[in-house]
Order: sequence, then C-alpha cells, then structure tokens
Amino acid sequence: MPIPPPCRAAWAAATLAGLLAAAAPAMVRAADNANAAVQTLHGVRYEPHAEVGGQKLRLNGAGTRYKAVFKVYTAGLYLEKPARSLQEIAALPGPKRMSVTMLRDIDSSELGKLFSRGMEDNMERAAFSKLVPGVLRMSQIFTDHKKLLAGETFTVDWIPRHGTQVTVKGQPQGEPFKEPEFFQALLGIWLGPHPADEQLKKALLGEAS
Repeated sequence: MPIPPPCRAAWAAATLAGLLAAAAPAMVRAADNANAAVQTLHGVRYEPHAEVGGQKLRLNGAGTRYKAVFKVYTAGLYLEKPARSLQEIAALPGPKRMSVTMLRDIDSSELGKLFSRGMEDNMERAAFSKLVPGVLRMSQIFTDHKKLLAGETFTVDWIPRHGTQVTVKGQPQGEPFKEPEFFQALLGIWLGPHPADEQLKKALLGEAS
C-alpha cells in the first residue's frame, strides 16, 4: 500500500536521521585523523600516535625544557586519552609514555641526579622513601651511559602488569620497575607542583604549544 505524503516525509526524515547517526562515529574518527599531525620541535618529530604495550596512544602534548636561555631537551607525553593534570593521568588505566630527546650534549650522571631530585621535590617524604631503591637504580642507569648526545632519545613507558620500562638509545635498561607509583613519581618531575620547567608542564598537558 502506498505511503501517504505526510507519513512519507516522516519516514524519509527518520531514515536520514538513522543514516547520519550511523555515520557519526566514522565522521568523528575521520576528523580526529585529519586533525592529527606531527609536531616538530627544534627538528625533533613527535608523531601523533605511538604504540605501547600493544595499545595505540595519542600525543597529549610536547614541549621544550629550557635552562636559562639554553634548550636542553624536548619531551612528548603519550596517553590513551587526553589528560590535563597529573591526577587525571594517574586515573588512566592503560599504557603511558614519556619520550625525551636531547638538544645538547649532557653528562648522564648529572641528568640522573636532577631526575632524582625532581622526584623528591614533588613527593611527600614518606612516599619518596618507599621508592628510594628504584630511584637509586634509575640514577645508576643514566650514570652508566656517561653522556647523552644531542639527538639521542630515552623513553619511560608504563605498561600495565609489566611495570615501568626505561629505554635509552633504543635499548631497554634491565627489568621494569614494578611499582605503579614509580612511573607517577617520574612524571612528577615534569608535571608535579614543582616541575622542572613550568612552560614545559603546560605544553605536555596540552595547555600550550
């Protein structure tokens, strides 16, 4: 039986709405992919996505660490979804990555000491005390490398059920650090209440380019 004109119009509208609803997720994904772009800082490329622990992460933000007027390194933070604070990052259950690329040659042992101090400055004393063995081991990792040259990279990955894996110049450095608190303490160096560089913190949290 033919559909009466008023019903026909309603049927067409409902059909169109259904088609648009079905297409919406694909349109969002297409827009997301279209907006994703490589971020380049002082010649260092940060891809819009990275795979860690078998999961695709997205670049939350990237920036440059300055000491006075000197550029020291660039850093990029990869997460499963956007986060705007250290607390939001802690609540994310999936993998995470911090990638750091040197912009100048630096003594690795000094860098390790600065990281240790940065962790301590952004934690309560009791919490830091529990992580001291891991902090000493991490400092030793950098001491063993003696020097990091401009263009060399290290990454710190949190992988659930695996731990925090430190990789220097593409080589994993021993067994993972098992405590979830250790990765969060490391992030505190850059994202805690007393970060190494306030502008870098804003950049990593997507608040500044």
